[in-house]
Formats: sequence, C-alpha cells, structure tokens
Amino acid sequence: MIVFHHPDSRGHNPDHYFRAGTLGGHPENLERFGMLHKGAFAAASDFRQAEDHGLSFIEKVHDPDYINFLKTGWQEAQKLGPGRRELLSTHFSTRILSRRPDSLMGQAGFYTSDTSTPLLEDSWQAIYMSAQVGISAALYGAEHGLAYGLCRPPGHHAYHNSAAGFCYLNNAAIAAEALKARLGGPVAILDIDIHHGNGTQDIFWERSDVVTVSLHCDPSNYYPYYTGYADETGQGAGAGFNKNYPLPPGTDDEAFTRELSDALAFIKTQNPKGIVISFGLDTAKDDPLGNFAVTQDGYSKCAKLIKSIALSTVIIQEGGYICDTLSDNLNSFLTGFGEG
Repeated sequence: MIVFHHPDSRGHNPDHYFRAGTLGGHPENLERFGMLHKGAFAAASDFRQAEDHGLSFIEKVHDPDYINFLKTGWQEAQKLGPGRRELLSTHFSTRILSRRPDSLMGQAGFYTSDTSTPLLEDSWQAIYMSAQVGISAALYGAEHGLAYGLCRPPGHHAYHNSAAGFCYLNNAAIAAEALKARLGGPVAILDIDIHHGNGTQDIFWERSDVVTVSLHCDPSNYYPYYTGYADETGQGAGAGFNKNYPLPPGTDDEAFTRELSDALAFIKTQNPKGIVISFGLDTAKDDPLGNFAVTQDGYSKCAKLIKSIALSTVIIQEGGYICDTLSDNLNSFLTGFGEG
C-alpha cells in the first residue's frame, strides 16, 4: 500500500469541543493523528510525503472567498486583540435570507456551521496540506490503481463554502476532481464513515460526473441530523447520482458488508472510471463517537469487497477516534487490499 501523508497535519491542534451540552477535549487531536500514522505506517510498502499541487483542484470544489477566510482568518483575528488562541464563533448563519457580513466574527459564523472547527495559528497550513495529501493520493492512484491519503484534518462534512464537523476543505471531493481529471471520465465517491458525508453530497448534488454514495448511521437521531436520508437522490443533472444507506445503531460486520456489497453494485452500474473512498474508522465497535460494531475482520472484508470491483481506488481518511484498536483497524483495512 502506498501511503501519502504530510507532517504539517500536526499544526492543527484544537483544545476544546462542545458536544451534547458538555465541554471536553477535542477528539480530532494530535494523539489521534499519531495513532492513524502508526496504523498506516504498519501497512505501508511506501510512505511518501505529499507534494504541493497548488489551488487548482481545491478551487474546483470551494468558493474562493471561503478559501481566503480559512487562509487569513487567524491572522485577521490577531487584530482584534492579544491573547486569542482560536478563531471560533457561537453565532451561525442559517443560509436563509443570510448574507456575508463585513466583520470577522460575523464571517466566522458565516463560513463555519458549528463549534468544532476553530482556526488556530497553524491551522491553514494543516488544512491546505491535508488537501494536498488527497490530491497526491488521487494522482498516484489514477496511474497505479491504489493509494491511501492520511488526510488530517478530515473533510467530508465541509461544504463548498462552510466548515463543519472537524472538516474545512473537502479532501474527498478535491481528490475526486483530481482523479477525474487524470482518468478523463466520471468517478464515484463511496463514503463509509459512520456520519453521512453531507458536504460531499451537497457539492455534487446537481452533477452527474461524480456519483456519491454514503453508508452511515441513520441521521434521524445522529449527526449530521439534517441530511443522509434514503430519499435524497440528487437534483437536476445530478438526479439519480446520489444514494444513501442510513443504517441502524449497532450495525455489525455482517450487516455493514451486506449493504456495502449493494452500494458497490450500484456504483458499478454507473460505470465510473475510478473511485474515492471516504474512509471513517468511527464505525468501529470501540470508537468513542460511534455506535456501530465493525471489527478488524470486518474492515479487512470491506477492503476485499472494494478491491473486487477493480477500479482505480483512492482512500481518503475521514473519521475514527482514539480507542485501543484505532491503529490496528486502519492496518486491517489497508492490508485487506493485499499487494499489487
């Protein structure tokens, strides 16, 4: 397995996270990155630092004003006064009769959707290079058939102009643009994180050149709550090119792989030239934020099913949080693809 990573991912290290009325440590932290790094390194036949491919693929996905906010927001926040460690809002735009304000704090609420996505001094470089990890993996995967991008921070909750759910730039969507450009045809994104890939769905909602499919916990009582239902199938040119598989809490290896087989069969009917896997380890039975029961053996079986469809495959890391099995679960998934 060829693994792409970048040390600048360590620059983003938020302190706190507000969840279900409780303030605690942020789960998308450096310890988590270290555990993913360990699991990826154990599975890697080649461990490569991502190159900087510039903004072109990022700009195909994200609004330029939003990119500029992520790039400059922390520096602008320093003008508001000393001692600030994070730029974070508690006042968020509903997108209904809303407009971009001039003030920085107003923009923080306009360009983010919750309190999980602060900007810190080195956040932009981590965010930017996380996307470059995805691009590097996509360009390699297009040529050689398989690659894994250890993207951190993750990306699938990021909309074209809004951060959410620990995500800033949508690494999978950006990787899909790079893969599509290199392969010269349509591609698919398969999201198997426990949370619905709401940002990814929205980005490609009216497009037919990127098929989007997501397996996730039923959002009627689980984040992101407002999207991920089975009747969401796309709109306009994208009608029929989005498919959701909301699954009940407690979904185990057998149920998850059964639905994955169905999702892969659907993807094959769309005749993509390649596939991006938005891979979340928060489906694991031990994950502190999850409520599924996928095991190490289940991850290996998932990898074999994905490999069986014989498409150029790019794996982009999404969720998966600190637990005793995090490194081993990632290793099981990556080694499940075997050699070659």
